[in-house]
Amino acid sequence: MHIYEGVLAGTTSGQTVLAVGALAAAAGTALGLRKLDYERIPRVAVLSSAFFVISLVHVPIGPTSEHLLLSGLMGLVLGWAAFPAVLVALLLQAVFFGFGGPTALGLNTLVMALPAVVCYYLFRRPMRSNYEPMVFLAGFAAGATAIVLGALLVAVSLWLAGSQFDLFGHVFLAAHLPVALIEGLVTGSVVVLLRKVRPELLEAPLLVPRRQEVLHG
Repeated sequence: MHIYEGVLAGTTSGQTVLAVGALAAAAGTALGLRKLDYERIPRVAVLSSAFFVISLVHVPIGPTSEHLLLSGLMGLVLGWAAFPAVLVALLLQAVFFGFGGPTALGLNTLVMALPAVVCYYLFRRPMRSNYEPMVFLAGFAAGATAIVLGALLVAVSLWLAGSQFDLFGHVFLAAHLPVALIEGLVTGSVVVLLRKVRPELLEAPLLVPRRQEVLHG
């Protein structure tokens, strides 16, 4: 989901999109750092590392290539702290592998971190349910929604940057639909597992199967 360095910098409208993206990412990162307490720093480090690794694995789909992000999971676990987590991972990818770059770093951070925060507010309540199918559905919805929103933000950014990017924006959005499905399945499964073994990571109660609840009730 990276916007490559220099792609949007050739036009005034593209430069404006990059500048707005950078300012919005800076604001989100500042708010994320402000809300981040010392105890949650290890969570940010682990999820930033997971994001760094998993987003390096690209699968070609038509004229583009796609990868998982775990942005929905990052949102459910980190909330606004997803911004600094994504920023650090993208900065390291730009430095070591040439993905993105300094002018696109802010916009790339925005299109991956903002959907994570949106999913935090949309799905954190159903994710805390003690009904396992509901927990899975909340995780699935968070994972899929984060990918679709991110792809939509990229498509809108390309459209705002100039009409020459319209076709690629549509292709980019369509190519991410199967990724959204896979990301939803992965996120739903991980959220259910975390609710059973480390519910504090999600600030939720331990997920107890209903049959076990009846036996111990």
